[in-house]
Amino acid sequence: MANWAGRIIDGLLAYCRQGFEPELAAELTERAAQAGFAGYARTERDSGHALFFCENGAALDRALPFSSLIFARQKLHFLAELRGLNPSDRIAPMLDALLGQPRFGELVMEHPDTDAGKPLAGLARSLGNALRPALRKAGLLSVKDNPGLPRLHICLLAGDHALLARSHAADSAPWPLGIPRLRMHKDAPSRSALKLEEALLVLLDTEERQRLLKEGMVGADLGAAPGGWTWVLTRDRIQVTAVDNGPMHPYLLASGMVQHLRADGFSWQPPHPLDWMVCDMVEQPRRVAERMATWVREGWCRHTIFNLKLPMKKRWQETRLCLDLFNQQAEKPLTLRAKQLYHDREEITVFATTARMA
Repeated sequence: MANWAGRIIDGLLAYCRQGFEPELAAELTERAAQAGFAGYARTERDSGHALFFCENGAALDRALPFSSLIFARQKLHFLAELRGLNPSDRIAPMLDALLGQPRFGELVMEHPDTDAGKPLAGLARSLGNALRPALRKAGLLSVKDNPGLPRLHICLLAGDHALLARSHAADSAPWPLGIPRLRMHKDAPSRSALKLEEALLVLLDTEERQRLLKEGMVGADLGAAPGGWTWVLTRDRIQVTAVDNGPMHPYLLASGMVQHLRADGFSWQPPHPLDWMVCDMVEQPRRVAERMATWVREGWCRHTIFNLKLPMKKRWQETRLCLDLFNQQAEKPLTLRAKQLYHDREEITVFATTARMA
């Protein structure tokens, strides 16, 4: 808990997609209350982050696992906010604010992923190069990166304004800003492939990917054309039935891994149970949630990843409603995870499985 300018400051710092700050703030507020923590959120539209203040940020950090948060790209334990930093010496105030903190294993310099924040990338990089040796001299940073120790995050909001926070590797995103840097593959039929690639990377851990994505499995892609999500599944040697009235990329059809059915993805059902079903159809989110629940309830698939396109207003409320609706109508025990991914836009991505997970 930090005491800054006579105020007790503690809580969480979370990053999000620009424009979704109200949804992140609402989620943090509701989830904290459910965990028994009183507090309040502070954010600004298009700032790319939200702060949640409470009396015991460390306890709240433990009570809200990063994997359970939907609109947070990154979750951090907030340490201090520094305003009015002198450009001639930003380091001394940072060292002062960190007095009494345990040693960190890594310094992560960041800035909001926003129109206003991106120009700060160069300053963040140069400040980090100067700050690391100062932190090591003060005994606040290990000589070499140590993943066993907490990470120190410094997020520059402006040249004279910074947020200081910490994270643990097991309960946070491993990437700066919480953004996995994926490149569009030359063989991918569309950029939508990046959505499913990121979903598999974020919503499943390494062991789960190895166990749930195996050669010889069978799956379906509903609303598949032109085949971005189908292509991702075939890279894991999964045989895919691509369901769409639109055309599929010829490369996929020539692979021998894909059967194209010209049918309505919302009404089609498989003749036998499948391992996977994926869906990125543009449709009302409640209708999608109900249809996906039917697939799980009827045993048509064991694992699914699907997107819910959110309305422009009350997006947090719609998210809760749709996930509750899906969970109730599935009528069986599930592992359910959801996240707004970097490659998502006005949507969230959901993973659900009937398999036993760790």
